[in-house]
Amino acid sequence: MSKAPAPAAGPQAPQGASRPQRILITGASGCVGQHVAYLLLRESDAELLLLLRDPAKLTAVPADHPRITLLVGDLRELAPHVAALSTVTRVVHTATAWGDPERAMAVNVVAVKQLLALLDPQRLEQVLFFSTASVLNRQLQLLPEALSEGTEYIQTKALCLQQLEEHPLAERIVALFPTLVFGGRVDGGGPFPTSYLTAGLREASGWLWLAKWLRVDASFHFIHAADIARVCGHLLGQPQGPNPEVGQGTVRRLVLGQPAVSVNHTVRKLVRWRGGWMPPLGVAITPWLVEALIRLLRLEVTPWDRFSIQQRHFVHEPISPPERFGLVSHAPTLEAVFADAGLPRRRALWQMLRSWATRITTGGGPA
Repeated sequence: MSKAPAPAAGPQAPQGASRPQRILITGASGCVGQHVAYLLLRESDAELLLLLRDPAKLTAVPADHPRITLLVGDLRELAPHVAALSTVTRVVHTATAWGDPERAMAVNVVAVKQLLALLDPQRLEQVLFFSTASVLNRQLQLLPEALSEGTEYIQTKALCLQQLEEHPLAERIVALFPTLVFGGRVDGGGPFPTSYLTAGLREASGWLWLAKWLRVDASFHFIHAADIARVCGHLLGQPQGPNPEVGQGTVRRLVLGQPAVSVNHTVRKLVRWRGGWMPPLGVAITPWLVEALIRLLRLEVTPWDRFSIQQRHFVHEPISPPERFGLVSHAPTLEAVFADAGLPRRRALWQMLRSWATRITTGGGPA
């Protein structure tokens, strides 16, 4: 696994400035938030203001570090932190909500506007706003279906993006669209929280006996939380200017992901990692077959589910892994993701036989 080197210059205080950057991180106890805080604490001189609801969940950085200030509370209730927010120079907004439509609207749309209103425009230089790549099409334009058919999470993220394009601070906003996010360990150990996708690796491994016989024409991008943090660290260390991306609006849009991989490729890699055998042929799972199974089994699906079944290929161009900024990814491949997650690796039968034969021929005896 390739490790990202420390950048030549992280978010440092401007030359001649009396104080270093003051960076607010919302959702600071989450997987991405803690990776960002860890990187900035290690590779910059920035003062970090961490907005979080439960300090006990902060595990990657010391809460009592002299450069860390905890802002304990809900994003919807910022009144106790007005004074601190007025001193912020840059923001990394990762906090989000899903599940309950009312809460999703309150957190993902209303609270974002309230937060921006509490920042001092004379001091504020940049806002890194986290959304989701699911709301964008291949060319990074907003999907109409995200607003009309999306879940409460998708709809509110799409609506917020629309509103940010018209916001007075739009030129200072960089919208980040992570793809499928890995992070943490499958056993829940280590200093970083485990992302939902990483947590699902162990369960997915239990279904490989079936999945390896299926073939699905679909593809996606993925990104490790450490690589998201690496890109954030780079952006926070650069002067914020007009959007340099071609064909976009005022708000810069960056899709955070590694090159696309197919579902079949992913299953093959996972089978090999777990020491299994991948059959050369399989049953093609087509959209019409999925629809037939939905009807036969009387499954409940949302309009967004149906759209996703038809869409299949959630790919984007351009993507922005660390390499786009001259950096090196922490986990550029699925194998690197599996290793970083601590997913147990098993040797295939032929590998064990070869190892046994080598020991015999070299005089080492059977293992």
